[in-house]
Amino acid sequence: MEFDFNLPGLGRPKSSRPERVAEAIHQELSILLQQTVRDSRLSGVCISKVQMTPDLKRAKIYYSLLEGNSASAAQKGMERARGFFRSHIAKAMDLRHTPELVFLFDNKHKEIERLDQLFVQIDQEKEKKE
Repeated sequence: MEFDFNLPGLGRPKSSRPERVAEAIHQELSILLQQTVRDSRLSGVCISKVQMTPDLKRAKIYYSLLEGNSASAAQKGMERARGFFRSHIAKAMDLRHTPELVFLFDNKHKEIERLDQLFVQIDQEKEKKE
């Protein structure tokens, strides 16, 4: 016999609205970066993930870069374009409050590449020992 511990009134189910708003902001910013933004510092920027707070007041926007681009220059470009991005989101989306945009560099790609290189080195050392 299995028990259902999700009794009515004991908790609030997690809302999917923050995820939907995050996805919409992700799409809007990706389109803006590809079609509208002319800042050369943002030419290789790709939005990798957007996370919204449950109250929809703050959006954490994670971005990555193509090879050869400077992370510090891209961060400055994103900070400079913050108002433009926010005003476009306010016009394009029907939200009561336009969220504050926080830009964070996503360096997972570089970390994954570094780990892959380490695993290759470990395999090579094992083969040499055998």
